[in-house]
Amino acid sequence: MTNVLLIVFTISLLYLGIATRLLTYIKIFAFQGLLLFGVSFIELTHITTLNLIFILLETIIFKTIAVPLFMNYVIKKNKITRDADPYLPSFISLIIITIIIIITFILSNAINASQISKIYFVVAHSALFAGLYIIISRRKIITHVMGFLIVENGVFILSLAVGNKMPMLLNTGILLDFFLSFLVLGIFVNKIKDVFKEPDMHTLSQLRD
Repeated sequence: MTNVLLIVFTISLLYLGIATRLLTYIKIFAFQGLLLFGVSFIELTHITTLNLIFILLETIIFKTIAVPLFMNYVIKKNKITRDADPYLPSFISLIIITIIIIITFILSNAINASQISKIYFVVAHSALFAGLYIIISRRKIITHVMGFLIVENGVFILSLAVGNKMPMLLNTGILLDFFLSFLVLGIFVNKIKDVFKEPDMHTLSQLRD
């Protein structure tokens, strides 16, 4: 069942590549949070109940509900247009993310790491590089934040792979997830409209010393 959820997570990355609306990005992120909740519930069977509850609450409340609602609030408050404004056509983005997944699959077969399951390696690194691709291939700064959140999901999946053996590492990753997300969302996104009238990368490219 865990493998099915991780495969669906990977498919959501492909759908992310062809998405053109900001609300679609938010829905995909919320859906990924729900998938991570399922993976955590099934996979983390050898950790303490308190740690498990903490992790499950983080995924279902923070990733699935709180962050998507806050992102939607930021879009409405700052009157950001609902289009993602990609530099490349959706079909090209789909091909690139597909290539990313294939490359990570090839790397997983080339690397012998008995501590980490291959499917975790593939899905985690696919999320990492897909998130980075979203950051560099979209004009709007808010989509860069969403790409960063996808990267965080990849880190979370990688920590889940060793969660049973090193629960403290998983908890540390979750606390870092909290800190960085609130820092980026609360300061960067919520205040960007106070500085720039149009929150996209063209404005940043005009900055001078």
